[in-house]
Amino acid sequence: MTTDYNRIAGRSAERLAALSDGVFAVAMTLLALDLRAPTAEAIHSEHDLWRALLALSPRLLMYTMSFMTLGIFWVGQQTQLNHLQRSDRSLTWIHLAFLFVVTVTPFSTALLAEYTHYRLALLVYWLNIFLLGATLYWSWVCALGTGLVKENVPSPVSTAIKRRILIAQSLYAFGALLCLFNPYWSIGFIALVQLNYVIHGASPTARGTDAKCHPAAAAPAARVGACELHSPHF
Repeated sequence: MTTDYNRIAGRSAERLAALSDGVFAVAMTLLALDLRAPTAEAIHSEHDLWRALLALSPRLLMYTMSFMTLGIFWVGQQTQLNHLQRSDRSLTWIHLAFLFVVTVTPFSTALLAEYTHYRLALLVYWLNIFLLGATLYWSWVCALGTGLVKENVPSPVSTAIKRRILIAQSLYAFGALLCLFNPYWSIGFIALVQLNYVIHGASPTARGTDAKCHPAAAAPAARVGACELHSPHF
């Protein structure tokens, strides 16, 4: 009897997680390569060094923003993978598409750092973030539709994952629209959104739900699972 190759390919979620860790690590490292110390020939005093560092500040800001962005999406992807019982060929390729967009992030970051005052550079950066969110959302919808999600995952978990991506992408889109007035407004707003997701990470409602869940140490496993995805982890 002939076995369909597509039915046996790409079934390991663990291997997918390992590959993702490596790609994210490389992308985060490449972000730092765009940061270069001022040349010694141009520095003759403390004042010169301060001025050179000030000129470097846009690149430092872009580096920080993109590092936070990749960190947010890494946590988001790992959250999804942790709730899969296995993968399949189609889902694996969706995640590979997601990782492809991850590898483009150093380029869009360097472009925005070099041309901060141009709307097109800002829109390319936003498009990068949009594609990260779109592919991550697609991967979860695909996993649900093909029965790859663990059976004991409560429905509020799935709702929390999808809602979080949609809210974040709406905020990023609003930030991108601000470039119609001033690209710096867009950059500032997007940076605030990223800081919110890194520091707070959830709406007041979600944090309230989380506070109710964790005190009950003996709660059933299903309840604990629901609480974890309502807590600020991606």
